[in-house]
Amino acid sequence: MVKISESLLRGLEKPIILWLLFHKPRHGYELITEFKKLTGRKLKPSIVYPFLHRLEKEGFANSHWLVKGKRKIKHYALTKNGEELFKRMKETFTKPVREFFQEIIGEASGGI
Repeated sequence: MVKISESLLRGLEKPIILWLLFHKPRHGYELITEFKKLTGRKLKPSIVYPFLHRLEKEGFANSHWLVKGKRKIKHYALTKNGEELFKRMKETFTKPVREFFQEIIGEASGGI
């Protein structure tokens, strides 16, 4: 069961990153820590940073450097195109995901 859960969660890594960025600009480490708070699972930097670079390269995100003390931190934010991408993804997944969880909840409470 754990392997199935891990596999399903892996399929949601990028949509969750997009969702987090939709709500506010973040840096890579912040995405990793927020993902862990949400899922209880550590998101690998080897997933986060290439995805952020791809979003930026394809015009869905932009970045800028912030200085915190002596450190420079690269913050990422969705562009208008990135926000549209998130909204399209949300429209695509809303109905099937809602129906899935309604069925799961219904079965857990003795329905269906």
